[in-house]
Amino acid sequence: MFSKSCEYGIKAIIYIANQSLQKRRVKLQDIIGEVGSPEAFTAKILQELARNKIIISHTGPYGGFEMDVKNMKKVRLSEIVYAIDGDAIYNGCGLGLTACSASQPCPIHHKFVKVRNELKIMLETTTIYDLAVGHKNAATFLRR
Repeated sequence: MFSKSCEYGIKAIIYIANQSLQKRRVKLQDIIGEVGSPEAFTAKILQELARNKIIISHTGPYGGFEMDVKNMKKVRLSEIVYAIDGDAIYNGCGLGLTACSASQPCPIHHKFVKVRNELKIMLETTTIYDLAVGHKNAATFLRR
C-alpha cells in the first residue's frame, strides 16, 4: 500500500517521536539500526521530513533528529504520507494501472475505493503522538 520510502519514513518518525518523548535526540545510525533501512535512502527521507517541518534536524557533534511533543500531537499520519508519496495513495489504481477511473475501472476499482476511503480516514485521524506512545509502551514494534 505504501511505497518503501513511505514505510521507512513512518517507521523513522515513530522511532524519532518515541525517543523525543524520552528527551533523546537520535542519530541517523540509531534510526537505521531500529528501522532496518538503508542509510542513504533514510537520510534522503529524513531530509524531506525536516524540509516539511515534521521533524527537527540538528547538525554538528550533538546533532540528530527530534520531534517536538506539541508537533507530535498535531501532525497526522496523512501528512507523513503526503510529504513522501504525495497523494497517489488516495488517487492511484489498486492494481497500479495508469488509466483507472469510475468510468473506466480496473477489476477491483469499486471495492478499492471503499478501502482507500477507510485508509484516508485512518491516516487523517492518527497522530504521530498516538503511534509513538504505543511504541513507547511496547504495544507495537517497528521491526521483527
